[in-house]
Amino acid sequence: MASTSSNHVVHTNGKIYVEKDIDKTPPILTDPREQTFTRDVSASTPSPGQRAYTWDALYGVDETQVSPRGECDLHNLYSRCEKSPGHPDFIPFTSLTLRHLPEGHRNRHLYKLIKTVGGLTARVAVQMTSPDRPECWPGTNHAYPFFQQNLSTALRTGTGLVSKVDRFTDGANRYHGQHWKSLTNCWCSHCEKSGSPSSVWYEFELYTAAHLIFDDTEARCASLRLFHDRDDSPEVIVDRLVVDHADVDKDWCRLKCVTCDKSLGEKLERLRENFYVAWDRVNELYKGIRDVVKLTFIVSHPHGCFKHVSFGSWVNLVQKDDDELDRKFTYTTPTCLGSSGASVQCVGFSVWGWDQLVHSGSLKPKLNYSGVGFLW
Repeated sequence: MASTSSNHVVHTNGKIYVEKDIDKTPPILTDPREQTFTRDVSASTPSPGQRAYTWDALYGVDETQVSPRGECDLHNLYSRCEKSPGHPDFIPFTSLTLRHLPEGHRNRHLYKLIKTVGGLTARVAVQMTSPDRPECWPGTNHAYPFFQQNLSTALRTGTGLVSKVDRFTDGANRYHGQHWKSLTNCWCSHCEKSGSPSSVWYEFELYTAAHLIFDDTEARCASLRLFHDRDDSPEVIVDRLVVDHADVDKDWCRLKCVTCDKSLGEKLERLRENFYVAWDRVNELYKGIRDVVKLTFIVSHPHGCFKHVSFGSWVNLVQKDDDELDRKFTYTTPTCLGSSGASVQCVGFSVWGWDQLVHSGSLKPKLNYSGVGFLW
């Protein structure tokens, strides 16, 4: 449905959706439920002799980008990438069109979901290494990333996804609930230094990998860059972060982030609303065929540079013992250094709100794996 307004109504299967500020797309509709898919057996099913990974074997190499020379060297690291020279399977986010979507999946609903996920995707940068990092992943002999690099200030970058967004006025949110720390003024770095902190501010959650930001020692020296869509994108930086919850075993971390920038807060609110609309429609389309198409996409910041989109298939769904909801995935979706912590979108799966699926690492050049997600 084409429209020149920034706010329009779409009627779909009896449901009414309000869409705001989403890139308008040509009226090309491909219903994946009406397609005949031929699975790439080599990519989607373990072949004879190919390893079927168990829960305890899903530990490989993390994909944090380390840049001892800081920001100035990130483009060089991108151009010298050994895992994916030239990055042929990574689509620059601003270049994405329906034609880039895999054949059989070129529908506006999936496109809009990818665009909203991209809008909520942030580059995560940290310049501190906690002395409390363990030597090994819990309960294993697999080395934990950046152990014994205590207090190292070398730049590390990865990716994260903005989740819940909340506006506070004089310490109360829109539902009149009081602030979780009983604050009545903004606590961003600007307001902290100001004699007159704002009484209106926005807090949002961001999910990333625990191996990227381990604890508050690291979060205090971390920042987010939002809307880094092109090389020349304006710098939108949020530099006040705290760890709300981190699970080292599951390898995910939820950060609380704050800003009193009204335009930024409102933009994140709109994107999050649009995400729910797009996600609901895509889940309706794919939940009945997810085990056939196995479509997976990731939006990330390879090598700490501007964001890209990649497509692939999930290969293994691995459960922990008899737990049917705690799951890890392996997938062929291309990733690179700098992709650690990116949201892994296994299309058609429902994701519990507290426990997102994030990119954890690489097992071999064309097979990657996630942290633990609570999915059904």
